[in-house]
Amino acid sequence: MCWMWSRSESPNTILDVCEQPWQSYRLFLRLHQPVSVSIAKTAARLPAGWYVYVGSAKRKWAFRLQRHCQQQKSVHWHIDQLTTHPAVEVRAYVLSRLPECELVRRTRGAILIPGFGASDCQQRCGSHLRYLPDAE
Repeated sequence: MCWMWSRSESPNTILDVCEQPWQSYRLFLRLHQPVSVSIAKTAARLPAGWYVYVGSAKRKWAFRLQRHCQQQKSVHWHIDQLTTHPAVEVRAYVLSRLPECELVRRTRGAILIPGFGASDCQQRCGSHLRYLPDAE
């Protein structure tokens, strides 16, 4: 873990970080009210609170992080259902040199939606989104 950024700063700050061999990142989200999402034709309602999402930083990581901060965008990835919702606040990123699935395994929290952000996961992580019930 080396670097943090919050939505309150300019998204261009991301592009100022020197290139490193980053492998993954954690995205910290705050849901201010329950939010409904669906994946694979399954609907779920996430309770308000803190969440952490783990993503790959191998390619175009600055673009990915910058995209997470934009609320106005088309919903393409599972995480977009959260980052486009008005009750969801992107609070911080932490880049890591650990491979994505290893970082997922080291991330505490509960899996509320199996398969969320893990549709292409080769290591059966279960979900790349974790609920942090004790993070108040």
